[in-house]
Amino acid sequence: MAFLIKSMVGNPLKGMGFGGGEEKAEAETPKDPAAAAGMTREEYEEYQKQLVEEKMERDADFLHKKAERATLRVCLREKYRLPKSEQDENMIQIAGDDVDVPEELLKMVDEDATEEEEKDSILGQMQNLQNMDMDQIKEKASATLTEMKSKAEEKCSIM
Repeated sequence: MAFLIKSMVGNPLKGMGFGGGEEKAEAETPKDPAAAAGMTREEYEEYQKQLVEEKMERDADFLHKKAERATLRVCLREKYRLPKSEQDENMIQIAGDDVDVPEELLKMVDEDATEEEEKDSILGQMQNLQNMDMDQIKEKASATLTEMKSKAEEKCSIM
């Protein structure tokens, strides 16, 4: 009951300055951020410099990684004769011309290229034929032949 009366009467009076019992939290917290962190001014400034340097280093590394990826995309576009991307070229120019594709990515691209060359060669095609079932090939050929005959009969009145 006392709580109810105190909350009803006390809350309106707090706005007027009569609330009493209100502690000032602002007076306890220092205005200086160095003191808030528990450091001296010099330590705090050194800490801030380190943070800025680390951020700049992270940003430079990130930019370099993005440029490496752009270089790889440019290489793949050249390989497959796709249109060039201005965004990739701009990224490479921003990072500098000394950007190389990472060795791991080059290995992956080279492996893919050798696999494609093997598949495109005559020997690769023959290996695919060896893996196929001859009965299946005969069935497909006969089905294609009968399909072509039926279409020709429909279109040609002489047959």
